[in-house]
Amino acid sequence: MDTLAWFALGSLVVWVWLLLGQGFFWRTDQRLPRAAGDAGGRRSVRGERRGTDRKPPARTEQDRWPRVAVVVPARDEAGVLPSSLPSLLTQDYPGVAEVILVDDGSTDGTGRLAAKLAAEHGGLPLTVVSPGEPEPGWTGKLWALRNGMALARARGPEFLLLTDADIAHEPDSLRLLVSAAVENELDLVSQMARLRVVSFWERLVVPAFVYFFAQLYPFRWINRTRPLATAAAGGCVLLRTETAVAADVPEAIRQAVIDDVSLARAVRRAGGRIWLGLAERVDSVRPYPGLGELWRMVARSAYAQLRHNPALLVGTAAGLVLVYLVPPVALVAGVVGGDGVAAWAGGAAWAVMAGTYTPMLRYYRQPLWLAPLLPFTAFLYLLMTVDSAVRHYRGVGAAWKGRTYARPEAAQDR
Repeated sequence: MDTLAWFALGSLVVWVWLLLGQGFFWRTDQRLPRAAGDAGGRRSVRGERRGTDRKPPARTEQDRWPRVAVVVPARDEAGVLPSSLPSLLTQDYPGVAEVILVDDGSTDGTGRLAAKLAAEHGGLPLTVVSPGEPEPGWTGKLWALRNGMALARARGPEFLLLTDADIAHEPDSLRLLVSAAVENELDLVSQMARLRVVSFWERLVVPAFVYFFAQLYPFRWINRTRPLATAAAGGCVLLRTETAVAADVPEAIRQAVIDDVSLARAVRRAGGRIWLGLAERVDSVRPYPGLGELWRMVARSAYAQLRHNPALLVGTAAGLVLVYLVPPVALVAGVVGGDGVAAWAGGAAWAVMAGTYTPMLRYYRQPLWLAPLLPFTAFLYLLMTVDSAVRHYRGVGAAWKGRTYARPEAAQDR
């Protein structure tokens, strides 16, 4: 056999291992756990068991549900707030809840628009705060979360919902999140919001983004009683307040660019239980119509994911080539050159690759003919990752909405 055939066989072996040994990452069945009853019911029973034999005073439906503060960091989000903020204000939550929007130095009237939307839609009370520019050593989002969470904790909520300004929630989203956390005794419940998929480039790149994330952090491994991986999705995180205090969040991760993974690791170090899955009732409304917008989204944090390590960058590039690019090249070259082993192994690896991608395309309601195009999408991600490293060494690292973090810290393993 020639060299290409050996590479094709190696790629096939890797894909068989990914299919069976990487936590079934390709399956899309990790959805928000449903509670047997409502959150308040079980919570009230626990309270009665702690008390005396006296009959406890009657509690209203509102009393039985934990108090929640929703914290929304927002910087120049006037374009998406009309589609997202009303969905939070009108949550059908039986307990006491409020929304705190942290206007992080916006120049487009984000704070004023938020107040206007609250006046128009009513619902949960809204507080808008503007903490000013981040102190040295803080990324913008985590600085905004620090101030919003501090204000929220002063009001005594049991849970904090940390959600991005571009995330729209169905009316029962908060109730289901809290119910899942209480019933399953979870400290952090996170959902990977369903990202917008409308344009050609969104169709090509976005489902693959979630597919690659799940491959790196298999949801089943995260959700095990004895977890094998740790991660969260920053767009929608329900966090117990006492756990946030115990984990020293967000101070402990104040420089992290990949803040969601860093947050999950901090919670895990504090002994918290974590759950992560795909959302059914939570959607991102932020558009990425062109390749340029998607490129910047990936490139601003890809090298941070590799801890700014050149060796990891080289290894990642080699792995992407072997796993995603060798199969189609081997199939075509094998057919043209008469190398049956290369053609067979490359075709089989490509078929397994496309098969594992199919569930994610179904989740995003996309045509299945996109599955064989995954090698091309992986090639784009390879270029984005290399570009992320180039940006880092040029000193323009992670740039987002007018702020640049030249040497940001990666997610820490402490």
